[in-house]
Amino acid sequence: MLALVVAATLAASPVPAASPVPAGTRQMLLAIAPGWDATSATLRAYERPSTSAPWRAVGPAFPASLGRSGLAWGRGLHPAGLVGPRKREGDGRSPAGIFELRAVTGYAETPPEGSRLPYRAASSRLLCVDDPRSSHYNALVDTAEVAGDWSSAEEMRRADALYQYVVWVGHNDRPVEAGGGSCIFLHLRSSPAAVTAGCTAFEPAAMEWLLRWLDPAARPLLVQLPESERRARAAAWGLPEAGSAAER
Repeated sequence: MLALVVAATLAASPVPAASPVPAGTRQMLLAIAPGWDATSATLRAYERPSTSAPWRAVGPAFPASLGRSGLAWGRGLHPAGLVGPRKREGDGRSPAGIFELRAVTGYAETPPEGSRLPYRAASSRLLCVDDPRSSHYNALVDTAEVAGDWSSAEEMRRADALYQYVVWVGHNDRPVEAGGGSCIFLHLRSSPAAVTAGCTAFEPAAMEWLLRWLDPAARPLLVQLPESERRARAAAWGLPEAGSAAER
């Protein structure tokens, strides 16, 4: 395991003055876990009609499975260098932080009805490269179009239904850091007790609802945090307030 876990990981990091939530973001999927080592989280969708309006909860809250080792700070829109474990390739942790939700892949030739994110059908040739030594690390590649320089990659069309629909999470790709973690998705889970290798997974009904709700024009985000970090950052980052009137 490559995760860097130190005694200070249980403490909340200092909160920066400026919010890393981009101007123009009007949709947020908030995933909150009990702690850094928790393997499950509760997800809730929020939206606002304008960036000056308060967040309001929409749809149901739903349970999700995290990485087998919990959470660690990933590479996204939030500041680097925050106190806590840092996501590394193969550590079994889902990334904590703020990330764009960009695109969908799936087994069907056409996107699901009502889906608005860019869609790509996952053929047997479509892979996500997880070899840090590859020039295509943390990228989707079609083996009919790209010469392979990797020793390992994930098949995006699996023999099971876990990747029937996959939402690509914008983690460690602008720019890519070798070994910083790869192939982070929202996808289906095999059971409520399941854990992942570092993704966030949930039930088909939740995925169907999410695919209809996500709107690229609203610049949707995944904000994934342990509860201690949510409390520490809610005001400075402009996050929805859990338990507020918007949720009741």
